[in-house]
Amino acid sequence: MTSLALKSLVHEWRRFAPAMVAVAFSGLLVLLQAGVILGIFSLSSQYVTRSGADLWIGYPGVQSLDLGRPLSGPAEVFGWMNPHVRRLEPFLWGSGEWRTRSRGMVNVYVVGIDPRADGLALSAALNAGRRATLAEPDAVLVDDADLHKLQVAVGDIAEINGRFVRVGGTTHGLRALGGVNVIASLATTRRLDPAAGPDGQVAYLLAKLDDPAAAAAVAADLNAEGAGRGFEALTGAAFARRTTLYWLAESGAGVAFVFGSLVAILVAGVITSQTLSAAVAGSLKEYAALRALGFSMRALRRIVLAQSAWVGIAGLAVAGVLTFVLALAARAGALPIVLTLPMIAVSVALVLLTALGSGALALRRVAQADPAVLLL
Repeated sequence: MTSLALKSLVHEWRRFAPAMVAVAFSGLLVLLQAGVILGIFSLSSQYVTRSGADLWIGYPGVQSLDLGRPLSGPAEVFGWMNPHVRRLEPFLWGSGEWRTRSRGMVNVYVVGIDPRADGLALSAALNAGRRATLAEPDAVLVDDADLHKLQVAVGDIAEINGRFVRVGGTTHGLRALGGVNVIASLATTRRLDPAAGPDGQVAYLLAKLDDPAAAAAVAADLNAEGAGRGFEALTGAAFARRTTLYWLAESGAGVAFVFGSLVAILVAGVITSQTLSAAVAGSLKEYAALRALGFSMRALRRIVLAQSAWVGIAGLAVAGVLTFVLALAARAGALPIVLTLPMIAVSVALVLLTALGSGALALRRVAQADPAVLLL
């Protein structure tokens, strides 16, 4: 039955082409929409994912990296008391207003890190040269995609919160949500935003362990020992996931994605079912001939469902090529996009279910394939 369905599909490809296009674009829309949404909100956790820390120690219950609050003294004490902790590094999160030449003020996030060459913060994003630049007094780094927004170039003098800084260089791919990321040393960050580290406090402590595989167990030990003492330890993966999910839930993007996906699937289902119904109606004499040759109604229904499956597979192939091309274009345009295997698997399943469901709706036409129509 599958071979017969495929041969008829190839022979009558013009009839089925609209269904393939509908399936392809529904799959493309669902997958790219998910990839762009997750890519955009992954920006909120990139300071975690692109750092070399095994543990992040922050204020209890902190939901997102940008919501960090100053830690109390016991956090560092308990961190050093754990025998698995080999290093603790401070991390500051401040804010400010960047004065531009003609666009007024731009909200910026001032991120304070240890500028040493072996620093944990942003170890995967900043090379030794950029970190050395941060060691210079009042030097900052901004993302190359934000230079036009801030109206500056490398080497220019700028103003943040009424204090002057020098743009010492740029980063790539470290854009922010709702503002601009400005990376500075710990000392420069405290000068630009004293509230980021009052009285020597920090927003987070980054911990390096003797065994990264034990991060979850060490975090559990620290949380048990320091219960009620004003800090919480999280593995890097757990903190990144919590931050991304917070932005997805609080921004309403998750609901928008589900609604948009349902609309895409619904439109594809309607177009595909109508196309398949029209194709079956146009092939009634062929189906009637098969009935006259002894094919059962069940066998004819299996042929239609097999055609639906092949339409879904062909549509997925087209969607895969288009997704790859558009993903490359997005990355070239500095638009973040995240495509994971589970996400692709779910999208493939949705598209195939849509194609098969559309084929099921078209089965009512098969009942009209009576051998008597051959006599007309």
